[in-house]
Amino acid sequence: MEADTSLRIGTASGTLLSIAPNIFSQDIQKTIILAVVGATVSFMVSVFLKWLTKNKK
Repeated sequence: MEADTSLRIGTASGTLLSIAPNIFSQDIQKTIILAVVGATVSFMVSVFLKWLTKNKK
């Protein structure tokens, strides 16, 4: 049982460490910026649609 846990942790760590050098900081920054813009637009559209349907009642 303990070897199984050790194997899983080792595999996960090795996978993450092999992927880490391939992720550039610019990609992370771009992803964060796009996520913030997407969330903001989604929120604004939701508020607008709620306001639009409220006025029709």
